[in-house]
Amino acid sequence: MSLRDELARWARSEGLAWIFICKMLAAALTTLWLAMRLEMPQPSTAVMAVFIVMQPQSGQVLAKSLHRLLGTVVGLAAMLPLLALFAQEPVLFLGGMALWVALCTAGAARYRDLRSYSCVLAGYTATLIGLTAIQHPETAFVQALWRVLEIGLGVLCCSLFSAAILPQSTGAAMREAIARRFGDFATLAVTHLPGGERAAFETAQARLAAQTVRLETLRSMSGYDDPQLALRMGRLTRLNHDFMAMTSRFHALQQLLGRLRGQGAELALEAFAPCLDSLVALLAPWRQRALDCPAAAALATQLEDYRARLLPLIRQCRAGLGELPADSPLRLDFDTAAELLYRLAGDLHEYALTHAALAPARHARERRSERFAPRANRLAVAAAALRMLLLVALGSAFWLQSAWPSGHMFLISAVIIGALCSASANPARMALQMAGGTFLAALLGFVESFLVFPQIGGFPMLALAVTPVFLLGLYLATRPRWAGYGLGLLILFGFGTLPANLTVHDPAGLLNHYIALVLSQLLVAAVMAGVLPPNRPWLWRQLERDLRRRVPHVLRAPLKGLAARFDSSTRDLLTQAHDLAAGHPAVQRDLLRWMTLVLEIGHAVIELRQEKARLPDESSYAAGTAWRLAFDALAAALARLFARPTPEHLHQALAGVEQTIDALRRTPEAGAPHFASSPLRRLESHLHFIRTALLDPHSPLAEHLPGAAHAA
Repeated sequence: MSLRDELARWARSEGLAWIFICKMLAAALTTLWLAMRLEMPQPSTAVMAVFIVMQPQSGQVLAKSLHRLLGTVVGLAAMLPLLALFAQEPVLFLGGMALWVALCTAGAARYRDLRSYSCVLAGYTATLIGLTAIQHPETAFVQALWRVLEIGLGVLCCSLFSAAILPQSTGAAMREAIARRFGDFATLAVTHLPGGERAAFETAQARLAAQTVRLETLRSMSGYDDPQLALRMGRLTRLNHDFMAMTSRFHALQQLLGRLRGQGAELALEAFAPCLDSLVALLAPWRQRALDCPAAAALATQLEDYRARLLPLIRQCRAGLGELPADSPLRLDFDTAAELLYRLAGDLHEYALTHAALAPARHARERRSERFAPRANRLAVAAAALRMLLLVALGSAFWLQSAWPSGHMFLISAVIIGALCSASANPARMALQMAGGTFLAALLGFVESFLVFPQIGGFPMLALAVTPVFLLGLYLATRPRWAGYGLGLLILFGFGTLPANLTVHDPAGLLNHYIALVLSQLLVAAVMAGVLPPNRPWLWRQLERDLRRRVPHVLRAPLKGLAARFDSSTRDLLTQAHDLAAGHPAVQRDLLRWMTLVLEIGHAVIELRQEKARLPDESSYAAGTAWRLAFDALAAALARLFARPTPEHLHQALAGVEQTIDALRRTPEAGAPHFASSPLRRLESHLHFIRTALLDPHSPLAEHLPGAAHAA
C-alpha cells in the first residue's frame, strides 16, 4: 500500500478523531475566555457543559445541546421552589433534591432516547444549581440564573464549533448507513438462505437488531444538521420499519428452511428449490453494494417483475409434488415456505419503494409512518432510581454529619457522575473509570494550582497551562476502552481546578475539593456496583421475560400499527439485553434465540389476526365456528406458554395448534380450496409455521419437548 493510501486511511479514521479533539479544545478555551470576559462567577461550569455535550457529529451535538438547555430549564424550575421553601432546612431540601434526582433518573431509564438525556440533565443540573445556591440563600435566585447562563454559554460554544468548523454531519452518517444496509442484508440472504452456519447467522441477527435500534437514534438526530433529511423524517421512520418487516420475514423463511433440512424433508425442499434460487439470483448482484435512490428505484422495478413471475413459478413447483393430498405434511411445508417467500418479495418491494421515495422533497409515503416503540423494563427503571436515591441519601448524610466545607462539591460531583454513569450498560465499570480520571484530575489539578497558576498571568498563559490536560482528556475520551477516564478527567478537572472570576488562593480549601472529588467517585462506584447493577443475571432474566411477553401482547393488542410496534420493541429489548450481557456469550445466545422465536410466533399471530379480520361475511368464517373457537383456545395456550414456559404449557400449545389445523381442514369453503384463493388454507399455513417453530430443536423451548431429556 502506498504512502498516499496510508494517509487517506489515517485521515478517515484517526484523522477524524484529531479533528474532533482540536474542535473541542478550541470550544473549551473559547468558552473559558468568554466566561471570564463576561465576568461569570463560575467559568468552570461553562467549560464542564462543553465536555458533557461534546459528540463527534454535529447533529448529535445540536440535539444534545437543545435537550441540555431544556433539562437545565426544567432543573432550574424544580429547584426554585425547593430553595424558596427549604433553604433554611437542609434535611428537607436534600430530601426533596434526592427525590427529584431519582425521578429524573427513572425517566432517563424509561425513555431511552433524547428525552432520556433531558431527564439526566434535569436531575443533575438541579443539583448543581441548588447546592451552589444554598450556600448563600440570600442570593440563591441570582446564583441559579448564573448557573443557567454559564451552561448556556458552554452549550452554545460547543454547538457553534461542532457545526461550523469541518463538521462531521449526522445526516451524512445516516445516508451512508442507509445506503450500506441493504447490501449487508443481500449478503446475509444470499449466504444463509441456501444453508450456512447457524452461529454466523445468529451473530448477523444480533447485529441487524442493534443496527436497527441505532439507526433510529441516528435518524432522530440527523434532522438537526441536515434540513433535507428533516423533510423526510416520516419516510426515514417508515424505511426503518420496512427494513424490520423485511428482515423478520427473512428470518422466518430461513428458520423454516433450516428446520426442513433438519427433518429431512427433501421432497418439499427439492420442489421449492427453483423458487428459492430465483430470489437468491435476484439479490446476488446487490451484495455489499451501496443502494442510493436511483438504484432503489431500479430494484423496485426488478422486484415488481419478480413478484409477477413468482406466483406462476410457485404453482409450477407445487405441481412437482404430484398427487399428494392437501393435508400432506410435505405439501403443507411447501405451501408455508411459498407463502413466506411471496410475502418476503412483497416486503422487499415495499422497502425499495420507500427508499426510492427519499429522492423528492415531498412524497405521499411521508404521511404514513409508525413511530419506533422502545421498551424499558419497569424493575430496571426502579433500580436505576433506587441507586440514585441511595447515592444522594448517603452523600447528603455524610455531608450533614461531617459538616465538611467541601461537602457540597462532594455531593454535586457524585450526582453528576452518577447520572452520567446510570445510562451505561455497565455503570460500575464506567464509575470506576471516571474515578480513575478524577484521581488523575486531582493530581494534575494540584500541580496546576500550586506550581503553574501562581507563576502565570493573563488568559493566553492560562490557556497554555490547561491545554495539555484538556488534550489528554479528549484523547482518552475518543478511545472506547478509556472513555470513562477521559470524561472523568475533563469534567472534574474543570470543575475543581479552573479558577473562578474572583480567584481565591486557598490551598487548604483546594485540597479539600480534590479529596471531595475523588471520594465522591468512589462512592458512586460502590453504589453502582452494590445496588442491583444492571449487567447481572437478575436483569437478563427480566428482559428475557419481557421478550417472551411480546407474544401475549400481540394476541390482544389493537391490530393497527401492531406489526411495527412489535418489531421495534422486540429488537430494542434484545439490543438492551445483548449489551448488558456482554462477556457472557451463552446468555447472549439464549436471549437471541428467544428473540428469534418471539419474532416468528409473534408475526405469525399478527398475520393470522389480519387474515381473520379480512375474511368475507360467509358462514364458513362466522363467529362461533369450530375453527374460531379452537383458535381462541390456542391463543390462550400460547399466552400461557410464553408467560411461563413449562412442558405442560408447551404440550397444550402444540395440542391447540393441531386442533385448530384439524378444525380448519374440516370446515367447508364456498370457493375452490386452492392455496391462493382459500383464506383457510393460508390460515393453516401460518398455523403450520407456528407448529414448526414450537418444535424447533434449536429453540429455547426445545428442553421442554417430549423426549428432550432422553436426547440430552
